[in-house]
Amino acid sequence: MNIPKELKYSKDHEWVKVEGKVAIIGVTDFAQSQLGDVVFVELPDESGTVKVGDGFSVIESVKAVSDIYAPVSGKIVKVNQALTDTPDLINQEPYGEGWIVVIEMSDSSELDDLLDSDAYAQLVAEGGH
Repeated sequence: MNIPKELKYSKDHEWVKVEGKVAIIGVTDFAQSQLGDVVFVELPDESGTVKVGDGFSVIESVKAVSDIYAPVSGKIVKVNQALTDTPDLINQEPYGEGWIVVIEMSDSSELDDLLDSDAYAQLVAEGGH
């Protein structure tokens, strides 16, 4: 199981890579392994806004349909259009080309509520809930 140390994690299995005022967001290696083969990704509107906990995307796999929740609040400034034609990038590169959105954070203190890699690894070890 790949859990990069430099990222933050939500209890809903999203990862967050912070670059200044923006957060790049995707789903974790654990999440994509639980989903199975991803066949469709519903992307949010570029320029929409989200609040922590809002569902902003939907991933459909051969096993399930899963909502993706915002781990931070802010304005969506970029969406990964490559997922429209190649949704399985989420399976192949969950921490790379499989990212979902970039959000310009409105409150960076929300990052304090996310898990570090060790806490996320413990969550996964306990069954992922």
